[in-house]
Parts: sequence; structure tokens; C-alpha cells
Amino acid sequence: MRRLSDVLRADGGADKRAAEGADTSVTRAALRETARAQMTASIGGWQGMLIAALPPVVFVIVNTASGLRPAIVAAIATGIILATYRFARKQPVQQALSGLFGVLIAALIAARTGQARGYFLFGIWQSFIYAVPFGVSVLVRRPLVGVIWEFLDPTPDDGARPWYRRRGLLAAYMIATLIATSLFLSRGIVQATLYGDNSTGWLAFARIVMGYPLSIVALAMGYWVVRRARARLAASPPAQSQDVAEHGTSGDVASADDGAAQR
Repeated sequence: MRRLSDVLRADGGADKRAAEGADTSVTRAALRETARAQMTASIGGWQGMLIAALPPVVFVIVNTASGLRPAIVAAIATGIILATYRFARKQPVQQALSGLFGVLIAALIAARTGQARGYFLFGIWQSFIYAVPFGVSVLVRRPLVGVIWEFLDPTPDDGARPWYRRRGLLAAYMIATLIATSLFLSRGIVQATLYGDNSTGWLAFARIVMGYPLSIVALAMGYWVVRRARARLAASPPAQSQDVAEHGTSGDVASADDGAAQR
């Protein structure tokens, strides 16, 4: 009877662990779907491009025609109108609200500095700040693009190595992360140079061109590199897809075989 009860207890524990594993899988899937939806909403499509581009254009035009204070008021009013428009149409307002927040901060800096170029200072700081985590993640060999991608769309596990231990996949994520790092650094350096030259008009132009258009190009390049690496991994035989980064596995197997033979 004791053995039977032990078996029943073991079966119950196995069922419980299986149920917990299923619940964990469902929770992770739900988190991934939520993250995908939030990322899509944050991009905002062509309207997101308009929200990002229109306030600085209005600011520069009004500043040239009427001065700094009217330009600040016009930029803030434009951001409020765009956010209200999306809210009234029951569209995702995440992009509009974040854009409005950026406009308010930029306008506050311009008002405090008393210079039109101050409107673009917040965006310059953002570019350099964004470059830091991407660059650091490459140095520690945990590229941020890989962390995000593997959370949203995990690579099928080979049962032996996580994604950062597969050489081809790690290299692709490193390249994609370096592309993102270069994007932020180039955006910050170019705009900081124009800021130093007090070229307000060119600052607005650089902010628009190096915003969504350049981001789309960088995103396409990174996507192509990663998808190519993942396709190669999927097409490789299991023995080759592991991309062993350390040499301990074969030695461990040989040691286990020798120990079994001695016994």
C-alpha cells in the first residue's frame, strides 16, 4: 500500500508540474502578445510619422515668422491637436501622448534657454542615451536586439544551447544591435553639430530625415540579417545547428562513456 500511495503521490506531483508548466507557457504567450501590441501602438504607422514630424516643422516656421514665444505656443498646440484627433477617433494614443510629452519638454527647454535651437536639445540627449544600452549589450555579448527578439519570437530550442550560445544567431543579433547603436549615435552627433552651429532650420530637417525614414532603413537591415541567420539555423541539421561555443560538451560525453565502460 505504501508503494501504491507513493506512485499515486508521484503521479499527482507530475500532473501538478505539468499544469504549472502549461500555465507558465500561457502567461509567457500572453506577455508576448501584449508586448507586440504595445510596440505596434508605439510606432503608430504614417500617423505616427506625422505626429513626430509636424510639431518641429511648425516650430521652425513660426519661429522664423513671429519669434520664439509664438513658435513654442504653436508647437504645443499642434501636439495637443494631434493627440486630441487620435483620441476622438478612438485610435491608439500612446504615440500621440509620448510625442506630446516630448514637445512639452522641448518647448520648456527652448523657453528656459531663450533660444530656438534649445527645442531640439532634448532629442539630442535622447539619441545618445538610447545608444548606451544598445552599445553596452554588445560589449557584454547579450545584444539588446536579441533579447527583445527572443522574447517576442523565441527561436526553437535545440535542447542544449540558448540563443546567445549559437554563434551564427549571436553574430546576427550583434550586427543588428550595432546597426541600432550606429543609428542613435549618428543621429545625436549630426544634430549636436548642427546645434553647435545654431542651424535651427537644418536641425528640424535632420530630425525629420534621421527619425522615421532612417529608422525604417536600419530596421529593415537588422531584420534581414536576423531572418537570414534564423533561416540558416532552421535549415541546418541538428548536429550543426547547435553552434557549440564551448568545447566542454564532447569531452563530457566522452568522459561519461569511459566511466560507463569501466563500470
